Amino acid sequence: MNPLEPRQIGTTDIQVTPMGFGGAPLGGLFTPVGAENAVATVRHGYELGIRFFDTAPLYGRGKSERFYGRALSEFDRDSYILSSKVGRVLDPNDAATDEDDIYVELPPYDVVFDFSRDGVLRSIEDSLERLGLDRLDIALIHDPDDHWEQAITEAYPTLAELRSQGVVGAIGAGMNQWEMPARFAREGDFDCFLLAGRYTLLDHSGLEELLPLCEEKSVSIILGGPYNSGVLASDLGPDTTYFYERTPPEVLETARRIKAVCDRHEVPLKAAALQFGLAHPAVAATIPGPRVPEEVSENVAMASLDIPADLWAELKSEALIPAEAPTPA
Repeated sequence: MNPLEPRQIGTTDIQVTPMGFGGAPLGGLFTPVGAENAVATVRHGYELGIRFFDTAPLYGRGKSERFYGRALSEFDRDSYILSSKVGRVLDPNDAATDEDDIYVELPPYDVVFDFSRDGVLRSIEDSLERLGLDRLDIALIHDPDDHWEQAITEAYPTLAELRSQGVVGAIGAGMNQWEMPARFAREGDFDCFLLAGRYTLLDHSGLEELLPLCEEKSVSIILGGPYNSGVLASDLGPDTTYFYERTPPEVLETARRIKAVCDRHEVPLKAAALQFGLAHPAVAATIPGPRVPEEVSENVAMASLDIPADLWAELKSEALIPAEAPTPA
């Protein structure tokens, strides 16, 4: 598999590298990431050939976007694709804290859900200011789980209008579930969905309905969280995380069974985790979130590794992945 061979987003002119770069960890997800290290990590991704970068206002309350802006300012704006998100705006608040937040060392902003037209326009304007850029290539409605009505009646038409004006190139939604993206796909004209954690080696819930629907409608899937918040990139110890919480024992046991198959075929678990999702024809890219340059190098290497067909066949025979799941040729 060539993780740097461009793939198309929907029916648009946008091409992304299958190996993308997820910006959540650079916002200080769980542990801090210093500015210089964050900038160096993004820069290294570009130097290795990654041309798709995803971020959001939520990630460190703007920190991820600012780090991206510093790093990507060094490169030709037309040489890469950048996605960010709408639906959360940042309100300055000197009393804001990071208590009960999964991000740490946060600047003084409150995060406020706002899927209104004004909220979408403000969100994009604020993101461009933090990024120091003049446009987003892809704009995604971010986590509208409890805001369906406003998302479909206000956020979506606003993004569709911006797309028709050429202000953004593609529109979609980014969520940690597959059900609402499927509803979006049926009721709107979307180009892509960022599906976080719901089509991985451990969670195949997006396979039966969402992915075939997107394939039918020429809507691209971007896979977030291919390591399921870290467990598939870990030593599979008891303190690993799965969907941002400690991994349940039964999930950890499944991961260990998958790793045992990988070990028999002398394939790193990380390589199988990255390549599994990319094999589906609806999937355009996967966006693991590195924290340091070495992790970027490892992600590209893992996605490039030759994996024997027998590994996938064994995973299916042990019912660890669905029999109908596409696997790399």
